[in-house]
Amino acid sequence: MKGKLKTDEEIKRIREAGRILAECHREIGKLLAPGITTLEVDAFVESFLSRHKATPEQKGFQGFPYATCASVNDVVCHGFPDKRPLESGDIVTIDIVVNKDGWLADSGWSYAVGRPAPEAGNLLEKARDALFAGIHAAHAGGRTGDIGCAIQRVAEAAGLGIVTPLVGHGIGRHLHEPPNVPSVGTPGTGTLLRPGMVITVEPVLTIGETGAVFWDDDGWTIRTADGSLGAQFEHTIAILKDGVQILTD
Repeated sequence: MKGKLKTDEEIKRIREAGRILAECHREIGKLLAPGITTLEVDAFVESFLSRHKATPEQKGFQGFPYATCASVNDVVCHGFPDKRPLESGDIVTIDIVVNKDGWLADSGWSYAVGRPAPEAGNLLEKARDALFAGIHAAHAGGRTGDIGCAIQRVAEAAGLGIVTPLVGHGIGRHLHEPPNVPSVGTPGTGTLLRPGMVITVEPVLTIGETGAVFWDDDGWTIRTADGSLGAQFEHTIAILKDGVQILTD
């Protein structure tokens, strides 16, 4: 399905939301340490966005109750912030969607709390590499399958699983716009990428090779089926005539 093309002015508006979001993530990186809770991080994000005259788009979206998705260890997506103090060695993914004057930007980032075990550190490194491989594969005239293939190659070379039910998406006035942007694919297939498209690239990788997941009873929290660690890195990008621009960098 084709995505709605954005004008230069509209991309500029999304970029402003992305600038606030990137700054928020930088501050979160300073906050995260053993002993802090994800509820405290969630409260910080609400306050930070309010100071920047922006709002957290997740809060209230289809009933989601928090400003952030906070996913710890085997939770790979849509985790609820809670009162459990984080421990050294934990991996926590904080996913935020910023609404600035009606325009949205989306970025999730995985952080190591304290000192990660070597296996966890490798997962974080390769998941980040997969994100940028996907971004580098995106260009006007290409296809979403090019992005997915680039991500898949990084994950498979590292022996990591890919959570295939979770995909990137178009974004703009609405959180989920067409097209879907899978993290697996075949080059030359999928939706045509055109100048003016704004999409998210967001691979979710796991130490377990299958990448299989299940949903908790709350209907939101997604966990690895084998209890292994997961990590996600996500940017919002604009497809331009002469390349791509990361709007949440």
